[in-house]
Amino acid sequence: MEPYYLYILALHIIFVVCWMAGLFYIVRLFVYHQEANDRTEIERDILQRQYIIMEKRLWNVITVPAMVLTLLAGIVMVAIRPGLLHAPWLPIKLIFVVLLVIYHFICQRIMKQMRRGIFKLSSTQFRLWNELPTLLLVAIVFTVVLKSAIDWVYGIGGLLVLGIVLMIAVKLYKNYRKKNELKP
Repeated sequence: MEPYYLYILALHIIFVVCWMAGLFYIVRLFVYHQEANDRTEIERDILQRQYIIMEKRLWNVITVPAMVLTLLAGIVMVAIRPGLLHAPWLPIKLIFVVLLVIYHFICQRIMKQMRRGIFKLSSTQFRLWNELPTLLLVAIVFTVVLKSAIDWVYGIGGLLVLGIVLMIAVKLYKNYRKKNELKP
């Protein structure tokens, strides 16, 4: 195996972790940014200004650079080992990666809308939206690790079950929060 390949692979994994952390946290900030609308005018203005700063820094300093470095490291790995292009699992992985990149740019659009005071999703919808990269991450990792041994019927079924479980968990958490907010 080419000696540099493992270094690039390690960097690719590190950049993926950073990118995913950014994607997970940006949507969490969207939840708080949206919930700030329920505060008094003074609190809302202060919180929303702060969330705009936090979102911008997270996006520009961590999330976007990590995405770019993830993609570049992936391209370099294929350049070092062009035989990967013939691996049957790679096109499936790349489909999931493209979906993750689309998710990334949708988050960027949402962030820009919220900066302009446009809030199209509720905090619950943002919580559900935050589960999509989890599903894509699971799909990517299982595709890469299991390679051609994966049974796609079970894999897709497992992803659907995971998605349903995550949606139920979000709903239960919402009900738990509402119940505890009512307690004195």
